[in-house]
Amino acid sequence: MSAERLAPYEQACDGDVVRAIALYGWNSAVSAAFYEILGLFEVALRNALHDQLTAWHARQRRSGEWWDAPTGTLETRARQDIADARSRIRRNNKIAIPGRVVAELNFGFWRYLLSRRYEATLWTPALRHAFPRLRPARRATVYEPVNRLVNLRNRIAHHEPIHNRPLKQTHADLLRVADYLDADVHDWIMSHSRVPGLLSTKPASDVPAPRQSPDQYLGHK
Repeated sequence: MSAERLAPYEQACDGDVVRAIALYGWNSAVSAAFYEILGLFEVALRNALHDQLTAWHARQRRSGEWWDAPTGTLETRARQDIADARSRIRRNNKIAIPGRVVAELNFGFWRYLLSRRYEATLWTPALRHAFPRLRPARRATVYEPVNRLVNLRNRIAHHEPIHNRPLKQTHADLLRVADYLDADVHDWIMSHSRVPGLLSTKPASDVPAPRQSPDQYLGHK
């Protein structure tokens, strides 16, 4: 590891390199555990949103898919994301069927569909129905935790420190929104989550770490 990479961990451990490496290893392990359940959550979320948008589009008796709605429904950025997704699929010599387009759109795309800019155009007529267990059906109640989850996923994808984040609360955020989608989705994700166990094994940054502790965590990377 470079000095720059290890520096935030050394700072958290008062310059103790052994403890810093243990914390780095733990950060890697808990990142991997979060990545697993974030993947499960993202798939469930995007499918639920897609289903509701498809049903809404059909109620309008419009042709094509929901992303073919009249100009103005989706902002330019979202329309470009969809166009780029279709192009990537075609470059792989595949047909841009709806399921492939949905899978090609990233987590951030779905997060933006839950933002305030779409409250009247998408949330009220369609997206709120994706969360039947949310009462009252307030968009911000979903958007705020989803936004935090996207930000965490981005940090994990770039191998950034997350040990100093409110991980217990973020894990609760994920499970809460999953429950808004469906109780079985909540239970399924919770049954696969390794996060609670890892949170209980976080190396203390203010006490000397055992010499063997780095290996305990670095094996997960």
